[in-house]
Amino acid sequence: MILRLRTFQKRFLCTQISNHHHSNRRRRWPIKQVNKTNFSEALAEFKTHIHDSDFVAVSLQKTGSYSSPWHRVLPVDTSDTAYFKAKYAAERFQVLQFAVCPFSVRASKVIAHPYNFHLFPRDEFKIGMPSYSFSCQSSYLTSMAREGFDFNACIYDGISYLSRSQESASIARIGNLVPSKCVLQSSSALSVADAVFVERIKSRVKHWINTIKDTGPKNEGTDALIKSLRKLILGSEQHGSRPCLSIDVCSERQVQLVVEMLRDFSDDLVPLLSPAKGGGTQAVRVVLTGSKEDRETFERELQNLEEEQNKRVRGFREVIDLISASQKPVVAHNSLNDFSFIYSNFLSSLPSSMDEFRSSLHLVFPHILDVSYLMKEIGHLRKVTNLPASISFLKGRFFAPIDMEISHQADGNEVKIHGHNVLRISELFAKLCSILKIAPETLKDDDSHLPSVLQGYANTFTPHSTNSQDPVDEDVSIWTDNPRKVECKDLVFLWGFRGGMSAKMLNKLLRDSHEVFSEEFDVRLLDRSCAVVVFLKSGSSETFLEAIDSGGKCCESLTEMISEGLRAADYQIYRRACRLGLWESDLADSLDKAVAECDSNSEADSTGPLEICWNNDLMINLDDL
Repeated sequence: MILRLRTFQKRFLCTQISNHHHSNRRRRWPIKQVNKTNFSEALAEFKTHIHDSDFVAVSLQKTGSYSSPWHRVLPVDTSDTAYFKAKYAAERFQVLQFAVCPFSVRASKVIAHPYNFHLFPRDEFKIGMPSYSFSCQSSYLTSMAREGFDFNACIYDGISYLSRSQESASIARIGNLVPSKCVLQSSSALSVADAVFVERIKSRVKHWINTIKDTGPKNEGTDALIKSLRKLILGSEQHGSRPCLSIDVCSERQVQLVVEMLRDFSDDLVPLLSPAKGGGTQAVRVVLTGSKEDRETFERELQNLEEEQNKRVRGFREVIDLISASQKPVVAHNSLNDFSFIYSNFLSSLPSSMDEFRSSLHLVFPHILDVSYLMKEIGHLRKVTNLPASISFLKGRFFAPIDMEISHQADGNEVKIHGHNVLRISELFAKLCSILKIAPETLKDDDSHLPSVLQGYANTFTPHSTNSQDPVDEDVSIWTDNPRKVECKDLVFLWGFRGGMSAKMLNKLLRDSHEVFSEEFDVRLLDRSCAVVVFLKSGSSETFLEAIDSGGKCCESLTEMISEGLRAADYQIYRRACRLGLWESDLADSLDKAVAECDSNSEADSTGPLEICWNNDLMINLDDL
């Protein structure tokens, strides 16, 4: 009887645990969905949450990422070629959702404030700038549709935005008046032309002010036609309830002269600059205030109007600016890809090299942490490439329970909740910190410094890099689970082999083709048209390329393969294809064009990182597709 009772208790406990896990799988985390309608309200809440949190997680939903297998970042990519691929994707596809989650980690609890901003690029001010166009991949759109994504709501209610570089040009095109901030250098000597211009404008302004005073209450009976003619001749207008005068200018020098003259002329005059569509200033508008108090009131009105206008122009970029201003560490998954999109959409055009990108991005986001990089500290992970798989892997092998505390309440009107990946990133980051014995303590008073325990993991964008500084054991086999460093000069790209050939078949053909393949090597398909050969003995790649160039005279089987169309190139040709943007669907076509470009242009490629961290288990196995 006791044994049966214990058995029943055990079964009941297992049932409860199973139900608990099942309920967790079905749980929908409440995430605040933000569009044009509630953006201002959400922005105020977000500002408070980001101030009170220690980290900020980000996750982007895009219209696509890559259109061919070799366009994705592969283990053969250095940081340079990986950046070229990320740059190509960021300039081609578009961000439709941007999930942001300010969060803090306290022991085993994550205190999170998730937001999901729905975006859509549009010409908000009908000024023809910027003109957006982007590509879409059906698989991405299908996935979004399955999650209940409302494309109509995105187009009509999505939040618009401008990058920092687009903002100034757009403000100029909008043509709003802006307060003058120019100052004439005291050392600048007035030329005769300057003196004549200043005296003419001073006389006009003086006459205008006298006319305004003459048409005051005491002259109520003056004929309306005469009043209109006076305004027309003087160029007098109304700025709201205050009289104003427009003074046309031909250069920035004249702008400075007018502004300086007005400051010396009267304290009641407020100069405003009227921007020209092509840039610069087309006129100075002079507003006459009634008193010192009226002038101060008017200047406050101008400042509030300018702030409101700038917020409207920036749109969603206000969120990016708040994250940047907070200097909080930003946590992401696949940070190179996401931050290429962030830079391209919200900052400026992407730089031409990885080094420029890294240094420019560091000025905006000084601390970027990638959970996929932290995952590598756990050890080699087979097939763990996405967030759900990573969390599942950790749950199955480590005891690191994390309790998620969400500040928002669930919205019962929503059919589907978008932006859940940003909470998965927050949870995964907390789990990894617990497993790796990292205490993600609150940042120090000096926000420019990341806690020392996290310094070694920050700002690493190369997906397949390792932070191990130990020399690699030359006896480690490439077929083990341990990745090893390989110099790029030991890689050879092959294409032009028979269609439908697997890596295994190509490996066998190569073994019989040349003596260099008697040493240890590896062969992997990068797509169905091209393979990479990794030589583990230094000098083997040069020997093989020389044999290819000579037509394979040293070996009959190699000669036969070359006669059938086999071609080979070193790493610099692959790098050239990426750098020049030769993104053909087949890598073989891109390499052919890169070779032709190399033959017609003697310009040498700039040197970059010449080492990769090779692991054949990380490669796409095209035989399984």
